[in-house]
Amino acid sequence: MFEWIQNNLLTIGILVVLAAIVFAIVFSLIRDKRKGRSSCGNNCAHCAMAGKCHAQATEGKR
Repeated sequence: MFEWIQNNLLTIGILVVLAAIVFAIVFSLIRDKRKGRSSCGNNCAHCAMAGKCHAQATEGKR
């Protein structure tokens, strides 16, 4: 068992680093979602769904 770990130490290290990066991205997305932020960038002028995804926010301003 220890021999296998020793032979694959670099692969295991890379896997741990990639898993940490994925975890950080998911954690950031969840935190932004809870704060009400969107990941779309809010540039609705160039979006095919302009006026659809932010309809609730714009209805309150009228």
